[in-house]
Amino acid sequence: MIESFWLNGMRAGHKNTFCCIKAFSETDFTEDLKKFDVPTLIIHGDDDQIVPIGAAGLRSSKLVKNATLKIYAGALHGLADTHKDQLNADLLEFLKT
Repeated sequence: MIESFWLNGMRAGHKNTFCCIKAFSETDFTEDLKKFDVPTLIIHGDDDQIVPIGAAGLRSSKLVKNATLKIYAGALHGLADTHKDQLNADLLEFLKT
């Protein structure tokens, strides 16, 4: 999985990657999140070193009305790979509600 992440990173254009990181790190989405008016599932790993849970998952769950926050203990940024079975089960459960 680490090699796959590295390979994807190497395939991306350097300028595009830089601009993406810059946009995500400098854009305040607070007002957008406050406008959500549908039930929303927020899933975040508590050991994400790329997007820390305090700056993203916890904060977003307070801003989005009707948000459900699921925290995956020990999960990193790649939880869609490392916790795919749990993620799929949680997504299906949420969609049924």
